[in-house]
Amino acid sequence: MAKKPSEKEFHRRVRTEKEFYLPLRASIEGKDPTGRAFKTNTVLFAINSSGSSFRLVHPVSIGEELKMTIDLPEGLAEDKNLKLIIKGKVAFIESSKDKNADHRVYIEFSRRYSIKSNEKHN
Repeated sequence: MAKKPSEKEFHRRVRTEKEFYLPLRASIEGKDPTGRAFKTNTVLFAINSSGSSFRLVHPVSIGEELKMTIDLPEGLAEDKNLKLIIKGKVAFIESSKDKNADHRVYIEFSRRYSIKSNEKHN
């Protein structure tokens, strides 16, 4: 099981790279601590080349692998709907004071990713 970094260590590591605050829509797939699979939609808080943060309603554990599918902005490729598909491991969880509320999750990306293109049908 992965060791949870201290909040200070986590923020020091994240601040070493520039983050982009882009409210991109994303779909998150993974397993909760009981092993039950989930798939949910969210909006990214921030993203950089090493990871991303977002709100998640499902509980997850440090070290759990999540699959993120990001809807990329229109206009990146003519007549195509692009999706960035990337996996990462949960590195930090910022829990809400309300147990029933969502929590902020930060994942560190693996080095593998893919871009899927679906042509638009007008």
